[in-house]
Amino acid sequence: MSQYFEIGDDSLWNPATRAAQLFLRQVAVFEAELELPSGLGPMRNDECKIDPAVLGIFTHALLARHRRTGHSIIQALSENFVGIVVVLAERAGIGIDWAGLEAFPDGPLTDVQVSAAGTSGPPQGGPWAAAVRARAAELSRGMPR
Repeated sequence: MSQYFEIGDDSLWNPATRAAQLFLRQVAVFEAELELPSGLGPMRNDECKIDPAVLGIFTHALLARHRRTGHSIIQALSENFVGIVVVLAERAGIGIDWAGLEAFPDGPLTDVQVSAAGTSGPPQGGPWAAAVRARAAELSRGMPR
């Protein structure tokens, strides 16, 4: 059994039922965190309709939050979810302002991690956007339409 994430008659993703259920539970977590609707769902009769305009706003807010996060555990917990959302956004034709996000989005640094080595800031050591896009491309290969 599988589920369909769709815009109109265009299927953007056709995961197994359990994968879709887990993903939609994560969607609810991030909607609550961002205080924004995602534009995904609900799942009805094995179909999840996507509102691309709402998904675009959610995707940009999610990416901006991810970019500002300096906590390694929060980054690890959200990295794959962010990648899957990016795949869906790209398949929906949503343009992502990677240059603007890479330049460090407006807003305060969030979730700063304090450890024995001190505080950590946003991810360093290379272009953030390239890393997110690479992870999304990797995940896309496992996301049948």
